Amino acid sequence: MTQAFYNLFRPKEANIKDEVLSGLTVALALVPEAVAFSLIAGVSPLIGLYTAFIIGLITSILGGRPGMISGATGAIAVVVVALVIDHGVEYLFAAVVLMGLIQILVGVLKLGKLIRLVPHPVMFGFVNGLAIIIFTAQFSQFKTVNAQGVTEWMSGTPLYLMLALVLVTMVIIKYLPKLTKVIPSALAAILAVTLIVIFGGLDTRTVGDMASISGGLPQFHIPMVSLSMETFWIILPYSAIMAGVGLIESLLTLTLVDEITETRGSGNKECIAQGVANVTTGFFGGMGGCAMIGQSLINVNAGGRNRLSGIVAALGLLTFILFFSSYIEMVPMAALVGLMFMVAIGTFEWASLRVFRKVPKSDVLVMILVTLVTVFLHNLALAVLIGVIIAALVFAWKNSKMIRARKRMDENGIKHYEIFGPLFFASVTAFGEKFDPLNDPDEIIIDFEESRIVDHSGLEAVHKVTERYNKLGKTVYVRHLDSSSKALLHKASPIIHVNYKEDDPDFMHADEKVLK
Repeated sequence: MTQAFYNLFRPKEANIKDEVLSGLTVALALVPEAVAFSLIAGVSPLIGLYTAFIIGLITSILGGRPGMISGATGAIAVVVVALVIDHGVEYLFAAVVLMGLIQILVGVLKLGKLIRLVPHPVMFGFVNGLAIIIFTAQFSQFKTVNAQGVTEWMSGTPLYLMLALVLVTMVIIKYLPKLTKVIPSALAAILAVTLIVIFGGLDTRTVGDMASISGGLPQFHIPMVSLSMETFWIILPYSAIMAGVGLIESLLTLTLVDEITETRGSGNKECIAQGVANVTTGFFGGMGGCAMIGQSLINVNAGGRNRLSGIVAALGLLTFILFFSSYIEMVPMAALVGLMFMVAIGTFEWASLRVFRKVPKSDVLVMILVTLVTVFLHNLALAVLIGVIIAALVFAWKNSKMIRARKRMDENGIKHYEIFGPLFFASVTAFGEKFDPLNDPDEIIIDFEESRIVDHSGLEAVHKVTERYNKLGKTVYVRHLDSSSKALLHKASPIIHVNYKEDDPDFMHADEKVLK
């Protein structure tokens, strides 16, 4: 058991130093984000911090993608605002528990593989939109509240100081790896800028100016809501949306980290881990969360490839809350803004801009649309869903135009219709237009050797063609159906009746008797 436990966390591709330092870097970056997302959701900053700790720890241990970081996210925070305002924070905790149960169910049913249905243009759009959100979200740190309590943009010395510190942070992150990789450049940048501010006596906004991060251990807490169907119907819509948003963002982040590390994670395992994490955080007063693409990229770029880095990040965050909150509150926001700017720049798929003229216009449209929906609505699930639907419709439209028929007469006076392309809902109209019952001979053969019947619409199309010929006293034979098409015909025997012709097992004669 001891050896198995050790092997679970033992780094396989990187050394322990890289794992620990990258985890500490992520822990520092988690603090302002968790606080900010808590404020968005309308809950205490400690709720967001506890959420980041619990979800980060559990998913690092149980998740399907070592090196990926999870925690409180803006995508979830945006969803729960209305629930907190209308019903209170206790309903939020209950909704998070139900969210986790839904995610566990998705993992148990092995539905995580459905992420494969997300086309590459949708992935590009999602990543680009998220990069833009990460970048623009930092602009709020360049605003201040004046004496009248009105929020306005910084100006003068405070603005120049903020910009200078952000620029220093970005320069260190960019160029330090060319000099040394002993310490992650992101962590070095945060420490360097913090020391500059402290010893230089510079007056700039710090983490402590946002909110205090001091607290104790999270306490077990059963949501104080009535166990009734009324409560269930109140929280169900929010739980379902949170579960969907969380899984989509987590699985897409998993795919992105897979590509960067050239390894493969387990989507279904990650679904279950996310569910267990959210159920747990719901019972400890958490706001729910999922994988975080920004922090995951920070971790991977800093050398974190294994479970140890995520565990260190979670435990480091808890350590900050318990013992070092006063020191972490000294970290200037400029350092964290510069870090997130570099994350956004690294997240954006710049290669997608170079393929605009090299890929179909429909793919470019999907990419841009997903990016815009992500940026303006901040609804990642909706953006991905819209992208998948449009990509599917474009695919269906293109395939509907591929159906065609080669016509010929054989020596026996039988007319052959050799069908090419898939027969499904979008191509049935074109399929029906290929036939000429009035002028065709008494016997025709529909040959599906280069085609297949895909769905019920395809079955109905074959049935309608058969009926048109039968009304004229003519006979239709169906030939070369593949096994899946035969299975569809067999299941739909009340709709279309076929049987094998006695002298040729490859033939099926339409409208004689049911397929045996």
